[in-house]
Amino acid sequence: MAKNYYEMQIQEIKIHDKKFPERVRRIHQPPPALFTRGSIMPEDENAVAIVGARKCTSYGRQVAYDLAHELAKRGITVVSGMALGIDGEAHKGALDAGGRTIAVLGSGVDEKSIYPHTHISLAERISKNGAVLSEFPPGTPSYPSNFPQRNRVVSALSLGVVVVEAGEKSGSLITANFALEQGKEVFAVPGPIYSPASVGANLLIQQGAKLIRHADDILEELNLPLSEVRPQKIEPENKEEKLIMDALANEALNIDDIIKTTRLAPSVALTALTMLELKKAVKNIGQNTYAIQKII
Repeated sequence: MAKNYYEMQIQEIKIHDKKFPERVRRIHQPPPALFTRGSIMPEDENAVAIVGARKCTSYGRQVAYDLAHELAKRGITVVSGMALGIDGEAHKGALDAGGRTIAVLGSGVDEKSIYPHTHISLAERISKNGAVLSEFPPGTPSYPSNFPQRNRVVSALSLGVVVVEAGEKSGSLITANFALEQGKEVFAVPGPIYSPASVGANLLIQQGAKLIRHADDILEELNLPLSEVRPQKIEPENKEEKLIMDALANEALNIDDIIKTTRLAPSVALTALTMLELKKAVKNIGQNTYAIQKII
């Protein structure tokens, strides 16, 4: 391993090394080497990919986070591409559950090359609880042509691929096609038929992908153990918290909609939301939109 790789805490794993993932070695035209930050462990054999649109909805964000959280709590490694949107939420869900996750990049894994650059801190978290890897050497920019190659490695590392949200021409559909070519299971989360973000996932279901409602659907299909995790029910401690949790019972809401629905003063609503976040009863899923944090 070159000295500069060592200084960047990057390891080069060549295709004939024992540490090279066997599933990646078996694909058509496998990469000659993988560059990694972090570590690939034997338990990563039980891995599921969660992928989807960069421009996703609050519904998609919540589903990706919750699915990854559920899978990670049950010992499943979550694989994704560390892109904005669905990918990032999947990694965060796995990490917040205390589980492992692997990010496959379409650029180099060194700090200067990581794309998107806003996910540098996320990459650091992943490298401590899994691996950030790429077939492209350090210093490689994120050329558009790199991402289809990246997607075949995402599917190769996994037992199955879950598409949460995807447009009609989404890169996530490329990942799903690679999964089919590699003999992997393809899953999809249904979405509103009028939502452009759900066109790709709904189309996959129409073509035979397994419809996913929760993690158990994935684990059953892949014959993975359904280890029991006790639910932790968090009760509201006052009237304000109850009003907010009731408002969020069936859908995620923006702060303005929460205030309008509960008729609470803005300062009171914000205080109650802060307390509920601290207790992990609700979660800010982006752009001041809140959802019940499901613990399965």
